[in-house]
Order: sequence, then structure tokens, then C-alpha cells
Amino acid sequence: MESGSRLPLSDGNPLFSSRQWQRRIALWTGAIVVALVAMLFARGTDWTYSLFTRLLAHSRYWPLLITPLGFALLAWLTSGALRATRGSGIPQVIAAVAREDDAPFRERLLSLPVALGKLALTLFAMLVGASVGREGPSVHVGAGLMAWFARRSGFRDSASVSRFALAGGAAGIAAAFNAPLAGVMFAIEELAGAFEHRFSGALLTTVMIGGVVSLGLVGDYAYFGKMTTALPLGAAWLAVPVMGIAGGLAGGAFSRAILYTTDSTARLVGPLRRGLTPIGFAAVCGLILALLGLASHGTVYGTGYAQAREIIAGHHTIGALYGLDKWLANVVSYAAGIPGGIFSPALAVGAGLGANLAPLLPHTSATAVILLGMSAYLAGVTQAPLTSAVISMELTDNPNFVLPIMASCLIARTCSTLLCKTPVYRALAERLLRERESELKPRQ
Repeated sequence: MESGSRLPLSDGNPLFSSRQWQRRIALWTGAIVVALVAMLFARGTDWTYSLFTRLLAHSRYWPLLITPLGFALLAWLTSGALRATRGSGIPQVIAAVAREDDAPFRERLLSLPVALGKLALTLFAMLVGASVGREGPSVHVGAGLMAWFARRSGFRDSASVSRFALAGGAAGIAAAFNAPLAGVMFAIEELAGAFEHRFSGALLTTVMIGGVVSLGLVGDYAYFGKMTTALPLGAAWLAVPVMGIAGGLAGGAFSRAILYTTDSTARLVGPLRRGLTPIGFAAVCGLILALLGLASHGTVYGTGYAQAREIIAGHHTIGALYGLDKWLANVVSYAAGIPGGIFSPALAVGAGLGANLAPLLPHTSATAVILLGMSAYLAGVTQAPLTSAVISMELTDNPNFVLPIMASCLIARTCSTLLCKTPVYRALAERLLRERESELKPRQ
């Protein structure tokens, strides 16, 4: 092995190296654990949100009290040692991997208490009706568990811990969506930015093991059900650029909005945050969400999964303004600084957007327009077109829709950059990195 190798694990053939096999076994075992935790997390979010819906069924006015108080309590709980549990969790993983040589910083973002706290506090956010998802937190929890597993297995060097965290994050999203290919693509496009060839096989195997565990326990299912919608060449393809542009602009506007509302130096929001304190600001965000809930007859709470399925199925119980209402609910929930992701809520907004624009595209089936809206909006939010396309295809198990979805995601990504130059997860990760640099400056 050359002396410049980043990870000299053995002097002999790495295929038979005991150290290499120790790493593989640790990764595979960790992948099983992450998949099991992700599935328990999914069941937990369903259960906690069902408790909130029972409360909502008792009286639609309960959220006016419960949601602001819950948001305030979450802001207080995350003001100290659990500060790293705020938000999606994906920016924390990106920042930790980016500064792999800064062990204290990585430990702060990916410690076992943070991973467990993220899980518990996201469940509590669901309990009080927050418009958040579990997929981003699953990435954070998976990365934290695998980083802890790496250290417990004897891989304490910075490079190994970062690689384990990367694999754990990818396995987390693969298990959350039951979409292994999406997990691999997510690790390449979002978490790592660049892909290291030496680790590609280990990462791929880890994610696939997580997917197999998920498949074995919950069965071969598509997140939104198996669909056979196709887009024949011709006038129907007009939906691709239309939804790509609309989804990209709406997604870019969302990213710009949450970056602005979470910026303590912003001209309007900054003084409001400082005047109200983080706890008071979170309570105000919770009150706004509750008022949106009243206006929308309770459809904006939670992940939006049920509403998206109803829209795809062509049911008309969802209001015409659902897409806009859910967009606003997602913004105020993320602005509050509470734990929770944006993947599932983004798919719900995209479904609402597609339903709004479907009547303008009479040559395309409404279901096709809705699916394009979901994938394009997700690509607009994340600016990760390949991940968005693969997730959308795996969630509907529809190989006939590969080219339209891919084209709409690429268009959406381009349009999104007109409103938000930096991908939202990267921008939030860069904030964490700048905060760390500010901490270290006085010591230098």
C-alpha cells in the first residue's frame, strides 16, 4: 500500500485483511441497527401524530393552545446541550463530515445523546402538530448512531468516523423511504458532495443492507403506492417544463424563506427573534401554524403524507389552497427552530402545486402532473435533482416515468437557483461551520 493512502488498514491484501473485515462487519451491523431504529421511528411518528389528530377531532381549537406551548417547550429543550437537534439534521451531518478533523465539533453534532434527542424531540414535534417530516431526522439519527458505532468498534480516527456517519445517514434515508437507491444517491449528492472511490463499495453495501432489513420487515411497498402513469410523447410533455419551472421557483422561494427566517442577522426577522427570545419566537410560530390549521380545516399539520395520497388518488376533499397553506406551514415550522425535516412536507406541497396546475394542462393526466409537481418541487427545495428524481421514482415504483421526472427535476434545479443561489442544506451547514470558526478564533 502506498504511503500516501488515507486509510492504511493493512500491509497485505485488503480483501483478506482482518481490519477490513472488522470494518465491514461493523458497517453491516450498524446498518441493521440504523434500519431498525428508522422503522421504529416511522411507527413512532405515526403513533404520536395520531394522538394529535384525536385531539383535533375533539376540537379544532385545541392547537391554538397546544401547538404554541409545544413549540416553546421544544425551543427551550434545544437551547442547551441539545441545540444540535434543531431543524432537519442534514446540515449537521454535512458540517460534521466537512470538518472531519475537528473531533469536538463532530461529537457535538453527532453524539449519541444528540441522536437519541433528535428522535425523541421530533416525535414530540409531531405530537403538537408541527408541519415536519421524519426523513431528515432519520439521516441525523442514522449518522449519529453509526458515528458512535464506529468509535465503539475501534475506528476512532477522524476519516473512519466520518465515513461511518456518511453511511449511517444514507442508510437512514433509505430505510425511511424504503428506497435504497435514493439513499446511495443522497449520500453522493447531498452529504458528501464528492464521492470517494475507496469507500463506494462499503457505502453501497451498507445502504443496501439497510434497505433489505426494511424490505424484510415491512414488505415490498412503494411509499405512495405503485403507479403506472406514463407520459406519451407529444402535447403531454408540455407538463414537464411547466412543472419544472413552477416547482423550481416555488422550491427556491421556500429555501430562501427558511434561510431568511432562521437568520438572526436578517433585517426584519433578526430584531423580532432577539426581542421575543427564541422561546417566544417559537411560540409565535406555533400560533401562526395553529391559525393556518384553522383556516385549512386541519390539513396543514404533520408530514402531509395522507393529504398527498388523497391528491394523487384524485379525491377532492383537500382544499384548492392546500399547496400554499402547506408551504406556509412548513416555513413557520422550520423558522421556529424545532426538530423536524422537510422531505415529506415538501412532497405534499408539490402534490398541491400539481393539483392546482393540472387543469391548465388538459393534454396530460392529472396524476402525471401531480407526480411531476412533487418531484420538481422537491428538487427545487434541495437543488439535488438526481436524489429527487430517484426518490420520486422509488416512492411510486413507476419506471415508465423516469425521463419526465428526471427532466422536470433538472429544470427545477436551474429555476431554483434564480431565487436561492446555494442549496439550502449546504447554506445551513455553512452557517454551522462559520459559527465554529467564530468559536475557534479567540483561541488562535
